[in-house]
Amino acid sequence: MTENRNSLILASIILVLMTVSARSVNNMVTTTVPLLGKYVLSLPDSIVGLLSTVMFAFTFLSTSYLNPRLNAQFRRKVFIASNVIIALSLILFSYSNVITIWIISALAGLVFGFIMPNLVTAASLTKDRRSAERLLSLYSTSLSLSLIIGPALESYLLTMFNYRQIFLWFLPLAILGTIISFNIKFPDVKREESGISVLKNKGLIASILSITTYNVPFAAFTTFLAILAKERFDLSNFEAYSVFLPFYIISFLTRLSMTIRPFRDLRMPLLVSILITIAGLIGILYAPSYSLFLVVIALLGIPHGSIFPMSTIMISRATRIEERNAVNSYFLAYNNILFLLVPAIVGFIAIFIGLTLAITLLVIPVVLSSILFFKMFWNDEITR
Repeated sequence: MTENRNSLILASIILVLMTVSARSVNNMVTTTVPLLGKYVLSLPDSIVGLLSTVMFAFTFLSTSYLNPRLNAQFRRKVFIASNVIIALSLILFSYSNVITIWIISALAGLVFGFIMPNLVTAASLTKDRRSAERLLSLYSTSLSLSLIIGPALESYLLTMFNYRQIFLWFLPLAILGTIISFNIKFPDVKREESGISVLKNKGLIASILSITTYNVPFAAFTTFLAILAKERFDLSNFEAYSVFLPFYIISFLTRLSMTIRPFRDLRMPLLVSILITIAGLIGILYAPSYSLFLVVIALLGIPHGSIFPMSTIMISRATRIEERNAVNSYFLAYNNILFLLVPAIVGFIAIFIGLTLAITLLVIPVVLSSILFFKMFWNDEITR
């Protein structure tokens, strides 16, 4: 019993350190490459947008097509190599020019797509269901912690260093991730499954429907939330960006509570989270002051914190180890699609009806996907 507990503690420490390292570096790269392109390499906005698209497109390629097709033994080698390449890419980014930045961005996007799906799978490999679900919640908590640590560290460093130098300051985190990557667990199976049969897995379908209820609005928030706050309330750049702080803090606390006390029955927590999302989207439309706007955004941190880990738990409950890597890869690929499409759609609609109303209209796909989810899975063992 003590040995099992010690093994779980060790697995938890490895998972937290690896996730914080990988996600912090990933977030820094995806947010700083556009700034490097615009303010150092003098690329126009349209080209900067394409630069981000290239990175996400290559991430989608590896998560949706390449990673599911690799067997566990070879995928472990690719995972370790990907962490090495990320560390090297930080050096290359710091010395990049208007030509090489495209190659490095594509390479970084590709290898990030091999890292994140395998971390989700590693978190779910514990044989005991309760321990596996606690580790999945811990993984999600580490993601939220990364989104606090990474931006806070970068904000501080930018008071002293330029965008090129920022990449080098994150190099120790990437090296830490490379060292830890040798200890990440992979499925101990001779053959894994992917393709059409896996796409029909009810865990994948349930996770896609559940994550749609939140990641559709969240994909819009990442692009437009600070802009919306600045335009609505005439804020400074710092005040507008600070709207993310209560959002991510509440998200982190939500995931931390789920790690300490995992949900066994997911139905009511998911329903409450969806209702908060709907209320928050409507609240954004009617918030009369910046203070109340912050309260609304903070409340939206609850579903941001809860729905992702519940989606990964559904995958864990409904998949065999042989198919789990592919399901996790397709799940993250779907999220990648949302982050490619939703901001573009919202931006287009905002031309005609304004940004506030365009974001509030996202309540429609939230309601539709939640109705479909509960119709299909309310009485299914995957949620109970």
